[in-house]
Amino acid sequence: MKDHAHSSIARRLKRAHGHLETIIEMIEQDRPCVQIAQQLQAVEGAIENAKKMLVHDHLSHSLERSFPAAGSKGRATLKEFKLLAKYL
Repeated sequence: MKDHAHSSIARRLKRAHGHLETIIEMIEQDRPCVQIAQQLQAVEGAIENAKKMLVHDHLSHSLERSFPAAGSKGRATLKEFKLLAKYL
């Protein structure tokens, strides 16, 4: 995990993990459901963003190494795929 994007993803997930532990404590303390739901939504968003970062990083680095051999058509396909991946 020496790649900067991967370390950033790990930091985001560690932060989400900390929030999740807090949510468990909130449940154990019988906090209001609205507060718990808000925190769960935030954790879901953090995990979703980490997933998107991972996919986009993979597209940007790993797949680009494979496509130069495919020429301009391959690069165009990769560019289109990257644009589509924004909607994951």
